[in-house]
Amino acid sequence: MSSGSFASWMLSQEARALLTRLERIKSFAMSETMVPAATLSVEAQAALESYLVKGRRELRTQIHQYLAWLEGPWGRHAAPAEAQRRFTFLRLRFNVVLSQFDIFSEAMSQRSEADNGVWLAGLDVLSKNALELPGYYEAPPVICYLARGPGAAIRRARTRLPGGGANPVAIIRVPRERMIGSSLASSLFHEVGHQGAALLDLVASLRVALRDVPREGPEDALVWGLWERWISEVVADFWSVARVGVTATVGLMGVVSLPRPFVFRLNMDDPHPIPWIRVKLSSALGGLLYPHPQWARLARLWKAFYPIDGLSEQHRRVLGALEASLPRIARLLVEHRPESLRGRTLVEVMKTRERQPDRLAELYREWRARRSRIRESPPSLVFAVIGQARADGAITPEEESKALAELLKYWALRSTLDASETCASLSKSRTLASVLRAPALPRNVVT
Repeated sequence: MSSGSFASWMLSQEARALLTRLERIKSFAMSETMVPAATLSVEAQAALESYLVKGRRELRTQIHQYLAWLEGPWGRHAAPAEAQRRFTFLRLRFNVVLSQFDIFSEAMSQRSEADNGVWLAGLDVLSKNALELPGYYEAPPVICYLARGPGAAIRRARTRLPGGGANPVAIIRVPRERMIGSSLASSLFHEVGHQGAALLDLVASLRVALRDVPREGPEDALVWGLWERWISEVVADFWSVARVGVTATVGLMGVVSLPRPFVFRLNMDDPHPIPWIRVKLSSALGGLLYPHPQWARLARLWKAFYPIDGLSEQHRRVLGALEASLPRIARLLVEHRPESLRGRTLVEVMKTRERQPDRLAELYREWRARRSRIRESPPSLVFAVIGQARADGAITPEEESKALAELLKYWALRSTLDASETCASLSKSRTLASVLRAPALPRNVVT
């Protein structure tokens, strides 16, 4: 056998072996063992499976084309190096398919865990509700999963995946330490805010607005240069505050409660604001959106937790300048009217007037008496109400965790039954969904 024939035979064997391994990658619907209530939404599952199947189909076609080329006249007369080069690219593409499969597999496998799987399905419903802005964009499906560490993260929908291709769904990594309390919504809605900001192109329009802010002197230039650098994280924090009010700020305090050097650290390459000023901005935004004494109280508490005493004079000056700019940056965010919102502000389209602290407290009292009202309310509003109750001392941490755990299960089950009704047109599903009872809220008040 000539060296060329031997090379073709070897590469043909390897390509066929690659094809065999590719066929062993199965649909998640055929390999995961979660209970029905823990499954992804129909939209998320369809988008995910369609994307992965398309990638496998394209690779399968490329392998068959390669085998046909090897056996044809061009392949038989090609140099072994050329045949090897072509096969190498196929193998690299196969690893891309595996990498993308594993990205989603990590999130999917947790759906088989007892309790966690159903809670994650409930978080999917919660995230979807927090992302919705009807009439302004089509919200992509959202998938949540748990990971270690104090911070959340998102792989936004329609961004490039490793190896190429647009991500078909938004994947949000939720810190395990947040399971389960109302501050969970702070991290979750911050990441949702990143997706919403991308869909509305808010970061670009806000950067233009920030560049137009008059700057007097080098210190002013530094401050507004920092806000421009941090704006992607700032707008995500704004989204969280707009959705759940004080819950967002209290949750943020929990995330950035770190050893003192980290709280005051200024890294010019970090897109996140200095943790100390970030909490202060969250309080300033809350005070502007939802006027109430609680915001000043939280700001004072944060300052007591992390006094600026002991910092260098230069460091204190930078923090002082940033703190002095808070009213202006908060006002800029609240009054910003991007083209994507057709002349309206985020405050207007997110209907923040419906989530004022006194109204949230009133809703909590109503829901304790009539739990059916919870079933009729948007999940993000429910988290805002319970978070406000926690801040007011009307519910204990233990009661809060129990109520939210039951609510996440309720939303997951309701979503599953609604999907069954839609997909299968089963009248029994309507009956089942209609008799689901929302969890009761604690009746006692903590003083």
